[in-house]
Amino acid sequence: MKFATAELHSRIFIGLVMDDRIMDLQKAEKKLFELETIPETLIECVSEGERFVRHVRQLVEWSEKKNNEESGSFIYPLSDVKLLAPIPAPRKNVICIGKNYRDHAIEMGSEADIPEHIMVFTKAPTSVIGHLEEVDAHKGVTEALDYEGELAVVIGKTGKNIPEAEALDYVFGYTIINDVTARDLQKRHKQFFIGKSLDATCPMGPYLVHKSMIEDPQNLKVETRVNGELRQSGHTKDMIFSVAEMIETLSKGMTLEAGDIIATGTPSGVGKGFHPPKFLHEGDQVDITIEPVGTLSNKVK
Repeated sequence: MKFATAELHSRIFIGLVMDDRIMDLQKAEKKLFELETIPETLIECVSEGERFVRHVRQLVEWSEKKNNEESGSFIYPLSDVKLLAPIPAPRKNVICIGKNYRDHAIEMGSEADIPEHIMVFTKAPTSVIGHLEEVDAHKGVTEALDYEGELAVVIGKTGKNIPEAEALDYVFGYTIINDVTARDLQKRHKQFFIGKSLDATCPMGPYLVHKSMIEDPQNLKVETRVNGELRQSGHTKDMIFSVAEMIETLSKGMTLEAGDIIATGTPSGVGKGFHPPKFLHEGDQVDITIEPVGTLSNKVK
């Protein structure tokens, strides 16, 4: 199941993506069940966990029994809607894992930079934008804007001190994040937060894919293209710390809540890793593909 936060005729709704169509879940529920229980935001739906997923499955089954005339009132062509970030306004900072691929750690320094323990930093919620929205080049603020294609995990239920063996049970689903980074600010301030948190530098989407579609998050290909040129070609099996290990470590003494987002690190091939560097400029197009999540596309303005 692929979920989305979408907009049509100035109305924002929670949608279920079905090939080239999208079901407006609130309208479908009202039409088919005469109920209004589906929350207004996807983060609230995530908090309901499997109860929400089961309810959506019932809606799909029931809609398939109805004729096309009735379904037309709540199922739209996907091309007609604007996709927002699946979680446009995270309740907390996006949790990010640094240098989680060996080759990326080396391209950012040397083998001495390969971490022994998970590196953690965050991006401000105000940095989040959606698929096809524009990344702000922040002229006058940075001259070294970089891309980082990443698999992102969305936590589905609250937990603390979660053992690795149970960690994936706490996952609701997966999306894509472009951890856009101002490398000069990162270097100047000797930490990551400012360089990672400029407005409109955290593209997310296009969908939030339920974990039932991804049997093993360590078996996914990650590709990033800039203006059609393949820059990053990695695989999540090459992560230094797996998704389950991240959840175990992060939850030691710190509560992870439903709706929390974890960006799991980027493979080698970032702009800073080239000689000379290939930073982003106005007009550049960045496309990040992780199947079965899809492709997250954004231009720099």
